[in-house]
Amino acid sequence: MLDRKLPGLETSYGNAGLIQREAVHTHPFPRQITEMVRVLPNQGTDIRYRIPALLRYHQALLQYWKYSTPASVKKIESEWQTLIAHCTSEHQTMIEASNADELITRDGWLQLHRSEETLKKAVDTAILDREKGVEHRVLSLEELKALEPNANFDGFVGAIHWLNSWQVSNPSALVKAYAKSFEEMQGTIVESNVQEIQPESGEDGAGWKVITNNETYYSDHLVIAAGPWSNELIKPLGYNLPLFPMRGYHQHFKVSDKNTIHHSMFDMDKGFVMGPMQQGIRITTGAEMTTMDAPKNFGQLKTVLKLAKKILPLEDAVESEAWAGSRPCMPDMKPVIGPADKHDKLWFAFGHSHQGFTLGPITGRLVEELIHDKPLTVDVEPFNATRFSKYFDPKSE
Repeated sequence: MLDRKLPGLETSYGNAGLIQREAVHTHPFPRQITEMVRVLPNQGTDIRYRIPALLRYHQALLQYWKYSTPASVKKIESEWQTLIAHCTSEHQTMIEASNADELITRDGWLQLHRSEETLKKAVDTAILDREKGVEHRVLSLEELKALEPNANFDGFVGAIHWLNSWQVSNPSALVKAYAKSFEEMQGTIVESNVQEIQPESGEDGAGWKVITNNETYYSDHLVIAAGPWSNELIKPLGYNLPLFPMRGYHQHFKVSDKNTIHHSMFDMDKGFVMGPMQQGIRITTGAEMTTMDAPKNFGQLKTVLKLAKKILPLEDAVESEAWAGSRPCMPDMKPVIGPADKHDKLWFAFGHSHQGFTLGPITGRLVEELIHDKPLTVDVEPFNATRFSKYFDPKSE
């Protein structure tokens, strides 16, 4: 396994630390006028954007808008749910193999609501989602206060407790534990920058040559699973998928007797998460639409922190500067999992948007099954790369 940084040090370091069995719905592009008007001032806590990113990724964003009709979303979510259904069971297999159970809490997380309207809508949806294996409990304000007595819930009306999703106290440590287990099974992890990928032909058939900054590697099969960097690796091979990054920020605050919480809490109306981590209480923002190389902009995080500090007494920041990382997104809100269409023994596994941490293990299983021609746990046809064939010309940008 080749990676520019060692496992657990990129996006998997900075996520909200949830394995989201309840995440059976996608995040469509806003299509209602009222929602678009709300986003346009670019002052929201859930989503912000930068003009250079809108210009660079305008084709992908237009497709995102097109895929966000109610009819399209219904079909997309039925396919998406086939992956989510396996998220906790596949993580459990890896948790057991890596002896990492101490990092996992299996009593769900809390979705907080500030309005009766959004709460009722969410509850109605949650009831329907029971048939998809999602378990929940509706909490009154009094029940919410009893569950998390240190939090100030003024301005909230109630919550949904997602019961069969899991919390991870240190996502980076979990990924590192998985990596250690991989090495114990004779896997090799090398920290290096991939400079070039070349198809190879030989007596034994097609294969791959990967040139890095310090060595050259040869393999029969090659899997591209580089998150938001995946496109830059495969463009020289003639692929140009409409992948675009969405940035998130987080900052930790020291834990005290006054701010201790036991569940991650998501402010549904403001779009940020407060979660108990080994490093402290992690405050995680929503998404920022920006380019990968853009400098950090802490405006969204600063607005979030003002809200978070009204809920919990957060006084001492752990880090001097907040963390930022990018999520790889696709216009139809589904990852790319499966074979490349122009080369044999080349496989894609990226584009999981906000759920890469949740869906990593099931994705790995599917890729292994594909490479070894085994029966598939999940039908991967809905996730094939050729669904974006119009983008495959690298000269189209």
